[in-house]
Amino acid sequence: MWKLLLHSSRGSSIRGSLAFVATLSSSSSFSAPLSHFPFQCRLHLSPPSHSQFFPPFQSPALLSLVAFHSSSYSFDSKLKQELADKEPRPDGGINNSSVRFADEDYPTGDFDFAPTTGWSKFLLKLKTLIAFPLEGVRRGSILTMKLRGRISEQLKSPFSQGLSLPQICENFSKAAYDPRISGIYLHIDNLNCGWAKVEEIRRQILNFKRSEKIVVAYVPSCREKEYYLACACEEIYAPPSAYFSLFGFTVQASFLRGVLDNIGIEPQVEKIGKYKSAGDQLTRRTMSEETCEMMTALLDNIYANWLDKVSSSRGIKREEIENFINEGVYQVDRLKEEGFITNIMYEDEVIARLKERLGLKTNGNLHMVNFRKYCRVKRWTVGISGGKDLIAIIRASGSISRVKGPLSASRSGIIAEQFTEKIRKVRASRQYKAAIIRIDSPGGDALASDLMWREIRLLAASKPVIASLSDVAASGGYYMAMGAGTIVAESLTLTGSIGVVTGKFNLGKLYEKIGFNKEIISRGKYAEVLAAEQRPFRPDEAELFAKSAQHIYKQFRDKAAFSRSMTVERMEEVARGRVWTGEAAASHGLVDAIGGLSRAVAIAKLKANIPQDRQVTLVELSRPSLPEILSGAGNALVEVDNTLKELLQDWTFSDGVQARMDGIMLERLEGYAHRNPVLRLMKEFLGSL
Repeated sequence: MWKLLLHSSRGSSIRGSLAFVATLSSSSSFSAPLSHFPFQCRLHLSPPSHSQFFPPFQSPALLSLVAFHSSSYSFDSKLKQELADKEPRPDGGINNSSVRFADEDYPTGDFDFAPTTGWSKFLLKLKTLIAFPLEGVRRGSILTMKLRGRISEQLKSPFSQGLSLPQICENFSKAAYDPRISGIYLHIDNLNCGWAKVEEIRRQILNFKRSEKIVVAYVPSCREKEYYLACACEEIYAPPSAYFSLFGFTVQASFLRGVLDNIGIEPQVEKIGKYKSAGDQLTRRTMSEETCEMMTALLDNIYANWLDKVSSSRGIKREEIENFINEGVYQVDRLKEEGFITNIMYEDEVIARLKERLGLKTNGNLHMVNFRKYCRVKRWTVGISGGKDLIAIIRASGSISRVKGPLSASRSGIIAEQFTEKIRKVRASRQYKAAIIRIDSPGGDALASDLMWREIRLLAASKPVIASLSDVAASGGYYMAMGAGTIVAESLTLTGSIGVVTGKFNLGKLYEKIGFNKEIISRGKYAEVLAAEQRPFRPDEAELFAKSAQHIYKQFRDKAAFSRSMTVERMEEVARGRVWTGEAAASHGLVDAIGGLSRAVAIAKLKANIPQDRQVTLVELSRPSLPEILSGAGNALVEVDNTLKELLQDWTFSDGVQARMDGIMLERLEGYAHRNPVLRLMKEFLGSL
């Protein structure tokens, strides 16, 4: 169980919904939704299709461990030539060579606030006066946003619970230009998202400050991640009893090999890539040197970034911040003395302070508009209009599946069939000048990842395609990204993990202990290679298994090399199952530029020959449909939590092999686990760990 924790006296590590959780998380700032975590090993019992995962292995009782399978067809020279002939140029045209820029050659996409004046200012006031009642906001209002819990990459329906990153960003942008909004009040509490989303929100806070409006933060419970956001605000307030735990970062690793040995289970794992840690928690009792090296590098990058940003925001020397952390300070008054917060106040006192800053009387009313209501305000109401040039945005968030499962939540994960429909729609339409694929995924079904990669490549042959990476884009998630012409990531986006791990459980000793027996009659030399879980591999089976895993890894690596215009030898150096931060990935050629969605839009304009100063209209193709909106409304009425849906989704039986950074999947043929009492007991036991 891998966990990268940003430690807190109150923080709790995030665990997988079933078992074998290996995550990069933080009690303070490196946690993310479960569906976004790398190295997460969950118990899945799923029916593989006959065309997937080692074609010879079509046994009636499959219990395999798989982390990556690149595709169901070979990557031959014909496909290479076909795609190379359609390689997009930076100007949007097509030629036979791939041209890549360095990070500094791309436009930054920085926010440039231009105050509204003259006739435009008059029109803006008129628009706000005639706004629909649902969009009505009183002049002098304060926009309040509670940043707490999970933050989704997907757009949400009006009835959905939780926060949506696109809507958070849009509210900041609208509030900067809205003459009715005098400032923003952020209530920041325990966050459950990755570093890339935090970086994007922090960027929006800094952009909003250019409007010279008020932006203050109230932090009743604060760890490193929450403070990282708060320190970008103009002022930071905390109650006297606030939970502050700026104690630093830790790496933790848990291993199950001893437990498995005690209950008579022998994991037989074949992994390709010395940094591929998925499987170590099953086969090892201690952390490997390679994994320690990789996790230490990730930890150092995150820690250094946090220190640098906090130092620049609060005007405190980096060394002083480190010394403060090492003192283990938890007293709020010390935080005020050292300049980490502005003042110690209860929330009502912060409201009174805002009234004072706005020139209101103490007994007067401070008009506040909440996040959900302000989401209804249209961009045109506040004078933000798009241009005639359209850029499509397709969001891909969550685990990857080829088809929608019977228990799938309406908007859970990436469904390849639905995603490819959107890609083909953009490719067939002449109205879109470019496309941005926004990816936040640790991977999933390998065949689905490959099919989406193909569609993205074909789209990139006809118009510029930019991949914008959020918290994580690795294994199947990175597979998708490398189909785009340009990849943009945040500095701490988790990406890469180009590697393979596969295997099976030998349950022979467990069967002996409990008196269970199983006999198999088969035809074909290798028919029992995965069906016979009551014995280990024979030497010839082990050899075939290893060769098949190596073949799968080479397919993935070679496609990555081709997509990134690298030699295979160069790609091998940065693959090997290693996970990189976005900044490190950029230095190794896996990523082209560092930044958020705004930079991806700027690069899309560059490649589509659209002047940087010309407005474009971003068309979200991932907006919730009417059935999804109605479903959300029904769920709200009966108080059905979306978390329950996600738990059900984790237990659904998906077919195929998984291409996941967080990797080992247990698979089965349909109905087999229900007929096999031992596997059912294993499932319940491992799920309780």
